[in-house]
Parts: sequence; structure tokens; C-alpha cells
Amino acid sequence: MTWILYALVSAAAAAATAILAKIGVGGIPSNLATAVRTTFILPLVWGLVAARGEFGVLKTTSAQTLLFLALSAVATGISWLAYFKALQMAPAAHVAPIDKLSLPLTIALAALVLGEPLSLKLVCGVVLMVAGAILTLG
Repeated sequence: MTWILYALVSAAAAAATAILAKIGVGGIPSNLATAVRTTFILPLVWGLVAARGEFGVLKTTSAQTLLFLALSAVATGISWLAYFKALQMAPAAHVAPIDKLSLPLTIALAALVLGEPLSLKLVCGVVLMVAGAILTLG
């Protein structure tokens, strides 16, 4: 599969996540819902690593790589906890577009931190993403 297909699968799964999570957080605290979700994800991902024989790479993984993955995990945890709480408090049709403001934020951070280039077309797209998210609040 190409990166575009993986990205489309990711988008479809994220859309399903919003709806399924909205239904799932209806009867329990959002933090518990996040913990349950994480409990299911952990063996799934480690199973995939085992099935693909990727454990050996850990031996040569640098401390810097592990540090940045750990920091990414903390950010993911904060994101999931906040997302589930927001879903408990508001309609999924409002929460998901605001959550997707991560797209323009990612583009801005990629430019600032990673030095990725910004084109006029990309900046226009970011402006439209932000405008679209604001319009969904209605």
C-alpha cells in the first residue's frame, strides 16, 4: 500500500473512532473509557510487532528515539483523555472538527520544528481547515 492509502485508512478509522467512542463514553467516565480503549490497543499492536518479527530492532534503537516516542506517548495520552472528555460533553459533529485542528497545528509545527516548507497552496489549505472547523460550531 502507498502512504496515501495508509492515510485514508487512518482517516476512516479516526471517523469510526469518533462515533464508536461517543457511544462508548455514554455510560462510564471518560478517563475509564480511555483506559479501556488503551487496554485493547496494547496487545493488538504488540501482536502486530511480533507477527512481523520487529522485536529485534529494539536492540539498536537509540535513547533519543525512545525519548521522543515516550514524549509522543504522553502527548497521545493527553489527546485521548481530552478527546473522550469532550465527546462526553458535546456532539461528535462538533468535537471531531475541533480535534482535527491538529492538522493545521501539525503543519505549523512541522514548518517550525522540522523545517518543512510552506507553500501558498498549503497555507491556503490550512486557512480553509481552520475556517471549516469554526463553521461546524455554527
